[in-house]
Amino acid sequence: MGKEFFTDVPEPIGYAGLDSSDPLSYKVYQPDRLVLGKRMEDQMRVAVCYWHSFNWPGQDVFGRGTFDRPWLEVGGDAMVAARQKMDAAFEFVSKLGVPFMCFHDVDIAPEGETFADYATNLESMVDYAEERMSETGIRLLWGTANLFSHPRYAAGASTNPDPSVYAYAAAQVKHALEATHRLGGENYVLWGGRDGYETLLNTDLRQEGIQMASFLTMVAEHKRNIGFEGTLLIEPKPAEPTKHQYDYDSQTVHGFLERFDLAGEYKLNIEGNHATLAGHSFHHDVAYAVSHGIFGSIDANRGDPQTGWDTDQFPNSVDELSLIFYEILKGGGFTTGGFNFDTKLRRQSLDRSDLFHGHIGGIDALAKALLVAADLLEADTLSNPLSHRYAGWSEDVGRGILSGSESLESLEARVMSGELDPSPVSGSQELLENRVNQVIWGSEA
Repeated sequence: MGKEFFTDVPEPIGYAGLDSSDPLSYKVYQPDRLVLGKRMEDQMRVAVCYWHSFNWPGQDVFGRGTFDRPWLEVGGDAMVAARQKMDAAFEFVSKLGVPFMCFHDVDIAPEGETFADYATNLESMVDYAEERMSETGIRLLWGTANLFSHPRYAAGASTNPDPSVYAYAAAQVKHALEATHRLGGENYVLWGGRDGYETLLNTDLRQEGIQMASFLTMVAEHKRNIGFEGTLLIEPKPAEPTKHQYDYDSQTVHGFLERFDLAGEYKLNIEGNHATLAGHSFHHDVAYAVSHGIFGSIDANRGDPQTGWDTDQFPNSVDELSLIFYEILKGGGFTTGGFNFDTKLRRQSLDRSDLFHGHIGGIDALAKALLVAADLLEADTLSNPLSHRYAGWSEDVGRGILSGSESLESLEARVMSGELDPSPVSGSQELLENRVNQVIWGSEA
């Protein structure tokens, strides 16, 4: 273990309850508390992201970095700095007391001047990560390759008009997937941050779709070749950095996978702020994925309703998160996925301990949401009204329609005879909203 970076937090964060005045304590999150027969830690499967938490100096398009991050200081040996950054990451996650972290390849290893440098540096840092994981017990929820930051990817990675860029991206993913496999990662994520277009004047949509599908096919094949048993995940986002990205939302990605016979190979890693940028609710994208059998994992964050970009703020709405967790639990809960905190501090949150405050608040909000979702599930608060609303599809006419035994002619005959003369029925939206709020307000912390 190297230098200690978070000296303001001498001990691991523990549970102290809602009455505690200690800001460096959990008010709701209790890892060993049983919820629906599983430990709270195992229901939530929280991970810390490497990029925003340890790689980002706090800059934005109008100003340079504001954070105190000594491991990011320019100068010196890049590999020494990378090991210091990894020490800081493992110290933070250990003190936070959560089981997982996530990273991009270039988060943990300097790119170097050549691809050979990149490969050597990544292998060396994977060696170091193995040591730190063995010492701390921290696991890898997922790994990925950064195919969007380097200028070579300005026109995309798998969808680039230059096949040599495609080849470079493929080589990079090969190494990142192998690193994830070696570190026992439970998933591997692909996010096509620049796989989209800025203008249709220079874009061949059909060609780029074929390229993207061939890339995803290669990745799935290599997963099998190396014996990686984790889940391959695609992360939807509608835009930013490109004008339009091909992985727009859950439904778009699902359709793409079906079109290219990849539906059995991939599931989704859904980010809250990405869903809202697509014009949906976070709830919508999760519910779609769960109901269609393609749900995998979550990037837990939120946007700001007064801005139109991906602000990646820490999640803090129990109301919203309760419905997210309800869908996940209704679908059987996480398997290989979890809640990754793909979150940024605000640029004015300058203290290193602010990184703890952001995560503690988000984890407590998720823990409370888990308890609410479990109450909703156990009391059939939403499932009973839902079943009642669709009950007709289990009866004579509904069964006939779905089985194909009814036709336009037979249905017209039923209506013409007066057998079917439906009247509007209330959807009771406000009643259901009140019932959800009643559970949220009354749920035991």
